[in-house]
Amino acid sequence: MHATGQVIHFDTHAVRTARAWVLGANTKLPPAIALQWAGEVTMGFHARHRATRRTYRYSILNRSARSALQRSRAAWIHRPLDAAAMHAAAQVLIGEHDFSAFRSVECQSKTPVRRVERIDVRRDGDYLWLEIVANAYLHHMVRNIVGTLMALQGDTDPPAAMNRVLEQRERRFAGATAPAAGLYLWRVEYPAVYGIPDPAAGPAKATGSLVLPATG
Repeated sequence: MHATGQVIHFDTHAVRTARAWVLGANTKLPPAIALQWAGEVTMGFHARHRATRRTYRYSILNRSARSALQRSRAAWIHRPLDAAAMHAAAQVLIGEHDFSAFRSVECQSKTPVRRVERIDVRRDGDYLWLEIVANAYLHHMVRNIVGTLMALQGDTDPPAAMNRVLEQRERRFAGATAPAAGLYLWRVEYPAVYGIPDPAAGPAKATGSLVLPATG
């Protein structure tokens, strides 16, 4: 998986400017991870538990020949995919549902209920992009949804087929887990009181625990 909007936090007594945190941390991080900004937030902030919604994107290279440059950045699917059919099937998932059919056996969540606010599938040349916005996700939920959409896109009625999968609430009725290479954590949103910016918007402006968003 990749990330453009990952946020982390920690408590510290060290006193440094936001610029010093960014430059200093990046000297210690591996090349695949780059800190973009840092800032203080009010006490009580938690990067995971205070998030209100999360956006994931999934990239599929859909052509007969693989790409050397994109081999770790997009899932390569050589068989033709119908983006319109996948989009139609995906609309069944909007709303609050029991997503047990898309939950991995390793998932430790206490409840399989999640709320999907939006899900879109579109084609851009040889690429298909899925974008999903939800309050939270189950383990491998996005990749299992993508795998199911790819499996159902050739059905005579993809939305009806997706509805059956959703209602059966069993992982064995859904599609295979899509490759990790295409998955991106795109954006994490928080209450405005914490002053957490969009990934490229600059440093946070609130004040307490340190927030460090990393991309990789």
